[in-house]
Amino acid sequence: MEAVTKPISLNDPIIPRVFPFFDAMVKNYGKVSMSWFGTRPRLMLAEPELIKWVLTEKCGHFVRPPVNPLVDLLERGVSSLEGEKWAKRRKLITPAFHLEKLKGMIPAFTRSCCDLIHRWNELTSAQGWCELDVKTEFHILAGDVIAQTAFGSNYKEGKKIFQLQEEQVLLVLEAHHSITFLVFIPTKKNKRRYAIDEEIKTTLRDMIHRKEQAKSSNVDLLDLLLQCKKQSENDITTEDIIEECKLLYFAGQETTANWLTWTLIVLSMNPNWQEKARVEVLQVCGKRTPDVNDQNRLKIVLRLYPLVTVLFRHTLRETNIKGMSIPAGVEILLPILFVHHDPHYWGDNVEEFRPERFAEGVSNASKDQMAFYPFGWGPIICLGQNFATIEAKMALAMILQHFWFELSPSYSHAPCRRITLYPQHGAQLILHPI
Repeated sequence: MEAVTKPISLNDPIIPRVFPFFDAMVKNYGKVSMSWFGTRPRLMLAEPELIKWVLTEKCGHFVRPPVNPLVDLLERGVSSLEGEKWAKRRKLITPAFHLEKLKGMIPAFTRSCCDLIHRWNELTSAQGWCELDVKTEFHILAGDVIAQTAFGSNYKEGKKIFQLQEEQVLLVLEAHHSITFLVFIPTKKNKRRYAIDEEIKTTLRDMIHRKEQAKSSNVDLLDLLLQCKKQSENDITTEDIIEECKLLYFAGQETTANWLTWTLIVLSMNPNWQEKARVEVLQVCGKRTPDVNDQNRLKIVLRLYPLVTVLFRHTLRETNIKGMSIPAGVEILLPILFVHHDPHYWGDNVEEFRPERFAEGVSNASKDQMAFYPFGWGPIICLGQNFATIEAKMALAMILQHFWFELSPSYSHAPCRRITLYPQHGAQLILHPI
């Protein structure tokens, strides 16, 4: 228990704090080991070639594991589907997230980032510096970006949905590990969870109806999804689009906000690299607003602090893994965090922030290119990767143009897993305008 409650020093390995049980499993039984999760057998595979095999297997042996029904209130979109339904839905909505389509949303990304810079300038104006929790700031930014890019002219309604979804995330997380049947008891909190879900759906349904009636030609994600619906011959419905919008809020805010948070923490811990990144941005952009191609160091942070620390799969039928016969009903645990911190693939200085590892590209950064997969791998690679990358690149470049930053004495280093990897006690930094 102490491992997950006490902060650690900046140079300590993070795995013993984030996953103390799995850390002990690997040390005692190796990278391929079996344990029990309640009555469910669980097989951990911490070897890149086995992870790749599970994620790219095409015979239908592996599916997403069963989850608490309340999680469906957050992510009932494409990520919850399997088999032919998943393949068809993903094929339909993927064009909405192509880089060329997203480039049309750059003005919306820019507006949100400019608002952040303006707010920080005001906060630092009185004393020439200020301390703030950038984790909170980036959650506000990510929510604002999603509201702007997903709903365009319906931005205010988008913000309302975002606020409801924020409340829903907290309520669902609170009940996530509870006994399953308890979620069906009409307690005050359970009633609130389902009331929020219905309010979000009603608001989105009204917005979709108005857009369809107006024959909107705006370039926002909701319009792009409606185009997919129009072209799909009833393979995607209005209710499906509602679930995709909810998933975008849930996944898009958590991932990008925590990505930016860890980036500023790491650059504060490594001021020499912060300055190199700033020089790079200023050489390319000067003081102009950056574009999507101007900042290329972001993914490096995701080795040390991957947003998704572990993936789970479930054996649908008997299969064979590395000579082991695995029956149906076994949970397969794929620990991204362990592979990203494995000295066998990254060297003895694995815990150090060394961007030069990636000087010759991601595929040459380690002994196995599968040792780095921050957005998943193969068919299940994250659909929102381009969206998150554009937002994070633009925000970081603008921050580097306007501020230098350092860790506050009040910062406690406490990496923790909830849905994504996040700093448990916040990310208190001191900002100085340039």
